[in-house]
Amino acid sequence: MSTPFSDFLRQDQRLVMLRILSEVPQYRANSSVIASLLGEFGHHPSRDQVKTELVWLGDQGLVKVEDIGSVLVVTLIERGADVAAGRSSVPGVSKPRP
Repeated sequence: MSTPFSDFLRQDQRLVMLRILSEVPQYRANSSVIASLLGEFGHHPSRDQVKTELVWLGDQGLVKVEDIGSVLVVTLIERGADVAAGRSSVPGVSKPRP
C-alpha cells in the first residue's frame, strides 16, 4: 500500500527542515525562520505544525531543541546532518534525492 499524501508531505517537510539547518550559520535557527524558509520550498505548514515537527526531530535525536517561549531554537546535531546529507536514514524522514 502506498504512503498517504499527508505522510509524504510530513516526511518531506522534516527532511527540508534538516537541510535548512544544514545550511544556516552555526546550524541553528528558530522555528519562525524555519517556517518562513519552508515556504521557499513549497511547504506552508502552520507555525504550530513546524514546532510539532521540530520537537519530533528532537525526539529522534536529529536536532537539539530549546524552548524559549514564543519560538523554539533548534540546532542540527551530527545524526541530523547525516540524515540531511543522505548518509543515514530515519523512518519518518524522506531520503534526499539526487
